[in-house]
Amino acid sequence: MSAREDVLARIAAAHAGTPQPDLAYEAVERRYRTTSELDAATLTERLVDRLLDYKALVRHCTPDELPATIAAAVAGRGARSLVVPAGLEEDWLGALPEEVVVHVDGREAATQLSVAALDGLDGVLSSCAVAVAETGTLVLDGTAGQGRRVVSLIPDYHLCVVLPGQVVADVPQLVSRLDLTRPTTMISGPSATSDIELNRVEGVHGPRTLEVVVVHAD
Repeated sequence: MSAREDVLARIAAAHAGTPQPDLAYEAVERRYRTTSELDAATLTERLVDRLLDYKALVRHCTPDELPATIAAAVAGRGARSLVVPAGLEEDWLGALPEEVVVHVDGREAATQLSVAALDGLDGVLSSCAVAVAETGTLVLDGTAGQGRRVVSLIPDYHLCVVLPGQVVADVPQLVSRLDLTRPTTMISGPSATSDIELNRVEGVHGPRTLEVVVVHAD
């Protein structure tokens, strides 16, 4: 038995020996807010406010303008190489200049890029599953167009697209929208941390630059 299995076995044994709670989990009363009366425009405005406060970059467009907006963002960054997760909408890449090399990170191990390869690319373009207005959080759950967690954490620049209908008010609504048994990445602004003297350091555990394209319904 490994050390990990030993620790987990001890925890399971200790848990089994404790008295059962008087109130079943399903019967626990939950009074926190699970719905919102805010309309889509207000939610999007709040999301953008939070993103800007986190020092993320934000662009706005309609669905028809999305390929050109992505191309403008990539050009503004000066990126010449991008990784995109398998399943990303091909139309999104239609306006990229010919000199931008796009690498696809596949679903199978044989078609996935190494950490070293990802580190050598200028950025990553992805979609997201949900965006939380109250916290300014983008959530990726590894489905088509979002890819493995490492894909969004290694490149120094992350360009993320938020589509109409993906913005929710708060965390309870986020939880109700996702299967949280999947590997989930929650991004609130560019990667940053600070020490006890409040010296801010960016890019410690993810991209230094986060740029978000917010797509508005026509």
